[in-house]
Amino acid sequence: MNSLVVFSTVPSSKEAARIAKLLVQNHLAACVNVIPGLRSYFWWNGKIDRCREVLLVMKTRKQKFKLLEKWLKKNHPYQVPEIIALPIERGNRKYLAWIGQALAGL
Repeated sequence: MNSLVVFSTVPSSKEAARIAKLLVQNHLAACVNVIPGLRSYFWWNGKIDRCREVLLVMKTRKQKFKLLEKWLKKNHPYQVPEIIALPIERGNRKYLAWIGQALAGL
């Protein structure tokens, strides 16, 4: 398959909505799910830190990943944003075809 699921976390629902809208508007992601209510625990500056976050689940194509990653790094509020991509191995063929159409701006 040619599609990816990309994960990133942001600090607020407002920030999540801003990023999700712009990624879809710029055809970098066909769809972005915004999932509020995360509690994250992580190492930062030599100690365990924690915060509330919102998860972004983005569907895109492999060919768009570098552009999506570059855009996120430039527009993300975190110094080191989470950007993790996983290949979609199987799925509804019509949905996967729709991802491609949405990214082409059709």
